[in-house]
Amino acid sequence: MNKKRSLLASMLIAMTALVPLGAHAQAENYPERPITMIVPFPPGGPTDLVARVLARQLSDQMGQSVIVDNKGGANGTIGMQAAASAKPDGYTILYNTSSIALAPNLFSNLNFDSEKDFTAISSTAVVPMVVLVHPSVPANNVQEFIDYAKKNPGKLSYASAGNGNVTHLTAFLFTQSADIGAVHVPYRGSAPGMTDLVGGQVHFMTNTLNDSLPFVREGRVKALAITSAKRSELLPDVPTLAESVMPDFESGAWQGVVAPAGTPPAIIDRLNQEIRKALKSDLVREQLAKQGTQILGNSPEEYQKYISDEIVRWGEVIRAAGVTVN
Repeated sequence: MNKKRSLLASMLIAMTALVPLGAHAQAENYPERPITMIVPFPPGGPTDLVARVLARQLSDQMGQSVIVDNKGGANGTIGMQAAASAKPDGYTILYNTSSIALAPNLFSNLNFDSEKDFTAISSTAVVPMVVLVHPSVPANNVQEFIDYAKKNPGKLSYASAGNGNVTHLTAFLFTQSADIGAVHVPYRGSAPGMTDLVGGQVHFMTNTLNDSLPFVREGRVKALAITSAKRSELLPDVPTLAESVMPDFESGAWQGVVAPAGTPPAIIDRLNQEIRKALKSDLVREQLAKQGTQILGNSPEEYQKYISDEIVRWGEVIRAAGVTVN
């Protein structure tokens, strides 16, 4: 009897020892087929532009195609839902934006939990946002714009890429911090918003730099300030809001990669290593620099904490703005 127990115990110990080896082997052989990277926004937008640069580099590094699958709609929630319900095997990942932190504060009927249904892999980049005004607005810096807006209370309007979108919430933070009143005009995406800004149908907008740069360079809109923590190398003469009139102001369209909850830790670690390696590559750095995108990259644990902190932060902003989506 004792011999049988001893044999059984030995077998259990051996099986337990094989678990990490199996997980290690799984990561070593991964990927064995193409990986789908869901981008929860339409092709050609600011998020898609960055995701495709990263996907190309990852494909070269890992020896398997990383295929971008655009699933836009409902402030990114359609694509996020698709990723959350995917098989957690490392072959479906989500290229997420700040929408992963905005969604739980905007929607009451989500079919996924931004913290419980995803496992963070790494942050990737932050696209600075810029305060833009139509050339007809008599202001060449932020202070002049604030003074003009206060002299014309309720007469100015601003565009956004959608109600509750980061472009909307950043503009709301700006107007609240400046104590100015303006009418919000939501659009279905940043492109139609920029079209109306250029056409003079709205007066100002906070939009992503990579999406706005051509219009700024052509003089069709004026760039008054950058909303992120530091200036952009592409617009070196445009100050940040923090250094001009609003100390500590910071808002950017941050991005990263997550996987469905339950994805093996060894695969999460492998993807983290590959993504951070890709972010350091000359190709990615050059391509993102052209877009004015600032490169990030961190550990899964750090990125998970960042997402949780942003959910709390934007929840306070959304409640203050009184934003409702459904």
